[in-house]
Amino acid sequence: MLVDSAGLWFRSYYALPDSLTAPDGTPVNSVRGFCDMLAKLIGDRRPSRLVACLDNDWRPQFRVDALPSYKAHRVAADDPAAEEVPDTLSPQIPVILEVLDAAGVATAEAEGFEADDVIGALADREDRDAVEVVTGDRDLFQLVRTQPTPVRVIYIGAGLAKAQDYGPAELAEKYALTADRAGDDYADMAVLRGDPSDGLPGVAGIGEKTAAKLITQFGSLEALLAAAAAGDSSLTPRIRGKLAEAADYLAAAPSVVQVARDAPVVLDRPDQIPRSTVDTERLVALQRTWGLGASIDRLITALTS
Repeated sequence: MLVDSAGLWFRSYYALPDSLTAPDGTPVNSVRGFCDMLAKLIGDRRPSRLVACLDNDWRPQFRVDALPSYKAHRVAADDPAAEEVPDTLSPQIPVILEVLDAAGVATAEAEGFEADDVIGALADREDRDAVEVVTGDRDLFQLVRTQPTPVRVIYIGAGLAKAQDYGPAELAEKYALTADRAGDDYADMAVLRGDPSDGLPGVAGIGEKTAAKLITQFGSLEALLAAAAAGDSSLTPRIRGKLAEAADYLAAAPSVVQVARDAPVVLDRPDQIPRSTVDTERLVALQRTWGLGASIDRLITALTS
């Protein structure tokens, strides 16, 4: 199980009230929600290996160089290198990392890369076990596969209670893609469609359904653009015109949308679920210090049962 850690702690922060506080008054809503979500994932899905994947760089320079608009709207006003993070969330992140360390859960990052790249690299090179990616980011749909080991995405965009389980067949059915290349098709479709939340404008006038139809018809973004440049009569003049107008964007966007599967990932420890090495005493101390209540109890139970 590869967990998009920031996705979980942001989701927890906005899902739970900041009236959940430590004895000193510090909000711990994100910490408690993160622990609860992790405990439920472990308890329900029983992974034998688990990695909490981290952003080493939330807005990598290679993506900004390719497309300056990438996440530009999320840059903190007082620090162009930092992400805009709520004041009451920032102090909770070190606590979450302490909990993960005490729980013996492996964390992973890659210098100069996002958590998406870490997840992509770890999933891509796995040749022994089936992989589940837990995320609320649709970009990671591009990772689904059946061989050499299955990779599925547990999508929690609507919350963990409404998690959706996607492999190639489910992804192909949802977006009208080709099952045997659903992951690659999704990445190409995402380039055309764009994603305002990441500062990706997409191609004006081409929405999700049209994007999926075009990628399915031509087999890839590269083949579509070659057909458009050759004046393929199966493309309407309007579509050819829209693609031509977006030529600069289309040249840059694939390197932004595609995860860097060669990211130099470093794990801080082995990734086996540490049933016998959980530092229960330290977790209980963190529970007491930060007022984490039953959330820590549930995490300990999930890890040790």
